Amino acid sequence: MKIGRITISLLLSLLLILSSTTTFTLAETPEQGNSNSPMDLPLNGLIPETNSETTAIELEDGKTAPIYSTEDAIIENLWIETEIDSDRTGENDMVSIQVMRPNTDEDIKIPTILEVSPYRAGLRPLNFFDVDHDLTPVPHNGNGHGRTYDGKPMSSPQNLGNLGNFYVPRGYAVILAESIGSGSSTGCATTGDPNETLGAKAIVDWLNGDAKAFNDDGDEVAADWSTGNVGMTGASYNGTLANAVATTGVEGLQTIVPVVAISNWYDYFRANGAVVAPGGFQGEDASVLADAVMTRDNAEVCDPILDEMVEDEDRITGDYNEFWDERNYLNDVDQVEASVLVVHGLNDLNVRTNQFAQWWEALSDHNVPRKMFLHQGGHSAPGTSEYQETLHLWFDYWLYGIDNGIMDEPTLDIQREDGTWHKENSWPHVDANTTKLHFQPTEENLGSLKDSPIPNQPHETHSLVDAPNTNPESLVSDPDNTHDNRLVYTSDPLSSSVRMSGNAEVSIRANLDQPVSNLTAYLVDYNENGSFNVVSRGWMDAQNIHGPERSISLVPGRDYTFKWDMQAHDYVFSEGSSIGIVIMASDHDHTIRPITETEVTITPTRSYLELPLVGDLNFEN
Repeated sequence: MKIGRITISLLLSLLLILSSTTTFTLAETPEQGNSNSPMDLPLNGLIPETNSETTAIELEDGKTAPIYSTEDAIIENLWIETEIDSDRTGENDMVSIQVMRPNTDEDIKIPTILEVSPYRAGLRPLNFFDVDHDLTPVPHNGNGHGRTYDGKPMSSPQNLGNLGNFYVPRGYAVILAESIGSGSSTGCATTGDPNETLGAKAIVDWLNGDAKAFNDDGDEVAADWSTGNVGMTGASYNGTLANAVATTGVEGLQTIVPVVAISNWYDYFRANGAVVAPGGFQGEDASVLADAVMTRDNAEVCDPILDEMVEDEDRITGDYNEFWDERNYLNDVDQVEASVLVVHGLNDLNVRTNQFAQWWEALSDHNVPRKMFLHQGGHSAPGTSEYQETLHLWFDYWLYGIDNGIMDEPTLDIQREDGTWHKENSWPHVDANTTKLHFQPTEENLGSLKDSPIPNQPHETHSLVDAPNTNPESLVSDPDNTHDNRLVYTSDPLSSSVRMSGNAEVSIRANLDQPVSNLTAYLVDYNENGSFNVVSRGWMDAQNIHGPERSISLVPGRDYTFKWDMQAHDYVFSEGSSIGIVIMASDHDHTIRPITETEVTITPTRSYLELPLVGDLNFEN
């Protein structure tokens, strides 16, 4: 198909009257920052100008249309030379990539959608840690190498053929890359540290002429077809690498679309000093994941690196340390120059919801151009045509500079519990205010939640015994009956619905009969018909009362104030339901499961739950 050519100024005029299909090329793009250019984007989204740079696309209904064939698409398998030597062989790591791009005329330039994955070559067996052992009170030390394999699969290799099939015909290159230490790449997988970040960043550098690539014959290959504009995307670990690369501020990375992605690896494997596991993968840790994705040849060269990871990740104390700090992308949000489309499931128990909430807050604080999709599913993207269209418009805007109005839309698309979608301009909701619900004892080991404390009430105590091998769902059920292994406090039924938007926190005044314990809280919606829904969860190592950075020695029998956050959510409690908080010690599905059955004794009248609520609480009684 022959592509007609018009200048960018004509293009913009035509876009104003576009009603069906227009074919054009972009040429002689004005320099970035030119205030006379109506195509200027909030950051640097203009097509970088070179001596012969042009692009050739066709618009249909304001979006790039499929004008190129996949049958004659150019496919290249290359290796990018990085600036790191993660396997300590004395040679820089090489990252394996597959380039898929349309067969354009020689002078046509195109942008790139990049997805980097450690999963593309599959997984080795996951050698999970043993979690059925006592916790270690500080300052004593222990041995963290007790790993056992229980045969659970974690993920199948990512297959992004659909990405290439959709975008290559529309004038994009799609690059699928294997992260360091995986597949045909060299180096060692290191679960989110700077080496993995720089390994992925090197691909963006190559697309902008700042790194080298080689083919099977060892010949250097230039990305002379690239405009230099790059968008990164991917789900889970793959999207996490997009977050990581964005924090380098690398030139040419115009946008990222992290789907159910991690912003801080500490919060994936730890919570307030407690060693926790992602949902469904008890005993996983950073070293376990690195070992699983180390699918490169001669992977044994990475054994010393894995041993160091086991030591440095510190499953003994669970404290935040240098190992975790270098895997915390929140530290470098001020370096992000790319726009960000955040996508997350509100019921994701793998990459839990605090990951998107804290990332979103940091992006907002630094005024990063952004948009967010929150859906009612779990560890996936929303499977809606509206989301796919938004993604298409997003890449068109940020990689081709097409002024399609996507940035004029409301910031948030959120799916409610009934499946309907709504648009809002901020998250958490602008009207969300912290509301405190006070624990009140009603009878032995049962209690209520009240929106104000009851004065002059005696400070009775309630106790529970740790039951680490008990299914937490059974501890959450049946809130009207006592249970030795949990404490439950519920509100009166609501006379009108109320929305929670943000992070809940719980604070308890309690003592332990042992020097250490897990502490767990479940926020629960108890329905009129006797069913319930777990809204949020939160965990803490009791020894980390002053923060995740250090554990302190606790005196058995002494009262302390323990306060910890729960996972972020946006949830509507319906009329007639009751808000409940369930306190337990260990969580069979997420925390270490100690052998010792610690007793936890709390003072309800000195304990409370904080909820970020939109509107007022109204109760039937």
